[in-house]
Amino acid sequence: MAAEVRDVAPGLWIWRLQHPDWSEDAGWPPLVTSTCVESGGEVLLLDPLKPPDEATEVWERLDANPPTAVVVLKPDHVRDVDYFVRRYDARAFGPWLFWRSDIPETELEPIEPGSELPGGLRALYDGRGRNETPVWLPEQKALVFADALTAPDGELRVWDSAAHKERALPALRALLDLPFEHVIVSHGQPVHDRAAYERALTIATHS
Repeated sequence: MAAEVRDVAPGLWIWRLQHPDWSEDAGWPPLVTSTCVESGGEVLLLDPLKPPDEATEVWERLDANPPTAVVVLKPDHVRDVDYFVRRYDARAFGPWLFWRSDIPETELEPIEPGSELPGGLRALYDGRGRNETPVWLPEQKALVFADALTAPDGELRVWDSAAHKERALPALRALLDLPFEHVIVSHGQPVHDRAAYERALTIATHS
C-alpha cells in the first residue's frame, strides 16, 4: 500500500498508512498519521510508522534530509521507533513507562510535560491521564497529538477520558495560549485549523 503524503506548512509534512495491527474492533480508522518536522536545524519524526519499500516519496524525503530525532508521544504509539533510530542513527525520546507487551528496544530519553526537545519543540500536558505528551512546533505554529484529539468522521473532537471536565478540558483550553494555526492528529482526518480545535472543546467528546 502506497503512503499518502501531505505538506502541512514549510518544514512540516505527514504521511499516512494503514496500521498493521488494525482490526474492525480497534475503535479507530485503519489509517494513522506520522509526522516529520524540520526545526532549529533538527529533523524530528513524531510517532512514525514504517512505510513499505514502494512508498518511494516518503523514503526519498527522509533520506534527502535524514531525521536526527524520533519522538514517541504516548506509551501505545511505539510503532517503528526502533527501525528509524537504527536507520538514521537518531536520538529517541518518549514516555517514562510503556505497556509490557510493547516496549521499544531503544533506550529513550524520557519526556514529560514541559520538556524541551531538539529543535525547540516542547512537550505539553493534555490532562487526560494517559501519559500522552502532545508537542508544540513553534516554527510551524502547530500542535501534534497522539490520541487526545481525533477526527474519525472528519470532525475534530476530544477523545473522552475519565476526568474530561475536571482535567482534560482545562488543560486543552490552556493550549489556546499558544499561537498555533495547525493541529495534527493520528487518527481520522489528520490536519485541522485553530477554529476546529476551538470548536472541539465545546462539542461532545469522541468515545
